[in-house]
Amino acid sequence: MVNLEDLSQAVVKGDVEAAFALTKAALEAGLPAGEILDRGLIPGLKEVGDLFEEGEYYLPELIVSGDAVAQALELLEPALRQGGEPHMGKYLIGTVQGDIHDLGKNIVIMMLKGNGWEVTDLGVDVSPEEFCAAVSEGDFQIVGLSSLLTMTMPNAARTIEALKKAGLREKVKVMVGGAPTTPEWAAQIGADAHAKDGPSAARVAAELVGKS
Repeated sequence: MVNLEDLSQAVVKGDVEAAFALTKAALEAGLPAGEILDRGLIPGLKEVGDLFEEGEYYLPELIVSGDAVAQALELLEPALRQGGEPHMGKYLIGTVQGDIHDLGKNIVIMMLKGNGWEVTDLGVDVSPEEFCAAVSEGDFQIVGLSSLLTMTMPNAARTIEALKKAGLREKVKVMVGGAPTTPEWAAQIGADAHAKDGPSAARVAAELVGKS
């Protein structure tokens, strides 16, 4: 029987090969995909997030651990979809118009997926109209707006205004994040929450939908 604690530690160590192999072995042993996620990947990812927030881990460790989870999720996702689980909810994310940075956004995506979210990534340089179209067509619980440049921060505000004008603002919670952003600025532009990094994004998202 596969020890899911070993899987958690593979994630903490950023051991991509071990995480993949242990996930594959767990599936082949008949463990439910949701259990592998809940008892293996998520605890490991949460420990990585704690170490990052405590200053013991830095961006390189965060990236390799996120990659370990991403590789494992490639194995799990078909089974998770088939079983209709886990399901924290559906999360729409993109980097706002005028900004082509995606490293931070991609780390957030890995953290969200590892914590049970179904994530749709609109990519970079996403216009308010594109966000609105996606929200209108999908059944997302949260929209994440990433802004890595100070000069593109106003476009996050414009996106929220566009959602209001389109009558879509009440349909979703809005999270914002990125290096120059702050909780005060998030409140000022009418966002529901701010997240400073990937680990906090997963935690805040869970809080927004009452599943923390």
